[in-house]
Amino acid sequence: MKKLSLIAIATTMTAFAGTAMAEEPVINDGRVSNQLIPTSVRAEAGTTGYGGAVTWTVNPYVGVTLGYNGGDVSWSDDLSVDGVKYDMDMKNNLTYLNAEVRPWGTSSNMWANSLYMAAGVGYVDSEYTLKSKAGSGNIEIDGTPTSFESVTGKVSYNNDIAPYLGLGFAPKINDKIGVFGEVGAYYTGNPQAKLTGVGGTAADQALLAEHERNVENDDKYEWMPVAKLGVSYHF
Repeated sequence: MKKLSLIAIATTMTAFAGTAMAEEPVINDGRVSNQLIPTSVRAEAGTTGYGGAVTWTVNPYVGVTLGYNGGDVSWSDDLSVDGVKYDMDMKNNLTYLNAEVRPWGTSSNMWANSLYMAAGVGYVDSEYTLKSKAGSGNIEIDGTPTSFESVTGKVSYNNDIAPYLGLGFAPKINDKIGVFGEVGAYYTGNPQAKLTGVGGTAADQALLAEHERNVENDDKYEWMPVAKLGVSYHF
């Protein structure tokens, strides 16, 4: 159902872009661009992984960007919940569709012209792997000693659609090459968590189940921050 929702959003935004292009051809330094060909492509890397995107310019003020970020890139290496410390590895899988609005798109000032606001949706299927070891003693959960030797698990966003807001700066170095930076955040809500303890009594397992719910409800996972840099090529 969520996949269908994303497809519907993508279809709507693409139709909007196509209509706008049909009414007003895209002009780039005096040249009229083919309406079906992207006006730029870019490579990017950041907190949501690495990948690329293509952009269709609707007019000097609005563009539509479709991109993908993936890879095993971690922007944070540790997590602490209920006093349990975990090493955290992130497996990124994010497809996004944004409208990029340039309020000063026709300005002769390059710096003002390069500013944009991004709003859209992401199809998030990312996963965090958590690993904790007792070290010199057994693991304590919320101050309660247990007989767990270790606790491992996963926190995942399974095919979640998340709204996005961001702010970017994308100056051009010359007629073809540009650079950009963007910061923002996806509102992902609470993920699913599954933890497994090695060793432990029945009472420890009950405590672990409560701890698992606390991991799911940790505010750290409610928002997915975005910070990325990249280079672009303009047709």
